[in-house]
Amino acid sequence: MTEAHGLRTSGARIMLTGALGLVAALAATSLQAAPIQGAGSTFAAPAIQRWSRDYEALRADGGDFVSPDWRVDYEPVGSLSGVMRLAQPEVDFAATEAPLTAEELEARGWIQFPILMGGVVATANLEGVPSGELRLSGPVLAGIYLGEITRWSDPVLAGMNPGLSLPDAEIEVLHRADGSGSTQVFTSFLSETSPEWAGKAGSDLLIAWPVGRGEKGSGGLAARAAATPNSLAYVEYGQALRQGLPMAALLNQAGEFVAPSPESFRIGLDGVEWSAERGFLADTTNLAGAGAYPVAVATYAVLPKDRGAHRLRRVFDVFHIAFSQGADEAEALGFIPVPPRLAERIEAYWASVAPPAVR
Repeated sequence: MTEAHGLRTSGARIMLTGALGLVAALAATSLQAAPIQGAGSTFAAPAIQRWSRDYEALRADGGDFVSPDWRVDYEPVGSLSGVMRLAQPEVDFAATEAPLTAEELEARGWIQFPILMGGVVATANLEGVPSGELRLSGPVLAGIYLGEITRWSDPVLAGMNPGLSLPDAEIEVLHRADGSGSTQVFTSFLSETSPEWAGKAGSDLLIAWPVGRGEKGSGGLAARAAATPNSLAYVEYGQALRQGLPMAALLNQAGEFVAPSPESFRIGLDGVEWSAERGFLADTTNLAGAGAYPVAVATYAVLPKDRGAHRLRRVFDVFHIAFSQGADEAEALGFIPVPPRLAERIEAYWASVAPPAVR
């Protein structure tokens, strides 16, 4: 073998080794690059999906290259199913309106924090009755969902709504069929205002409804309510707006009938205390205060700490962008963004859980 041939062979080996190393590096990168995966709340799905789209566009920064790392795959499967999917190692976060207690979080090695707020409203698809005109209370809603009040012309409803022409029609009762944070919020309100409901049905993500027809998903329930004359349902405020559903004013602890609106949700939520030590757990299901709509709700992100600091920081990055740049989009969809002062406390909490990586 000539010296020149040996040099060429040696060079070829070096080039081949380099090429194989490059392929291996690219393959490793490809294997490591994966979307952020979340699942859960159908209530918050419109906002999370919008934020996910914007996050990918922001990280691409106008370029043609889009890394899988910049994509968020979110499945709106309901709060209960979302939390259950945290058992799957590829899932990074769940979104739920049924937050866990500090003891549950500690036992499972999870963390949680609020990402979005809003309201759960009672809708009444009644011809000729404008939104906000129908008056309802917790005990009356409980009576309807227990099957004790069955017609819109019932004397209890007539007495609560003097001057309002209600039809002599059967109330078409609708509810969620899947495990739902909205269900837990709504049934908690019924339990807190009606001892009879608390004793007979209670509050949970999924309950045995005494009467009514079930539909899956917040959007599915809103669509069914819009298509069903004389129906009563409970849905997220933004869903009711998008379906054009008339909403009822609810009796609050101050003795006022308050129509749902972003402002009436904020009034109630302003009095809520959020503690990082409790996983920001707060009861928003029967809010007090003049002008407060009583049934507000917060959506929480729940993350397993054992996924590692890098995966935690990726999820934190998504919600940092949502807090700092996604408020307008959340409001346009009928939600209440996390207030800036609370967002600062949440981000300080993130830094204590998974400090930013040193660059």
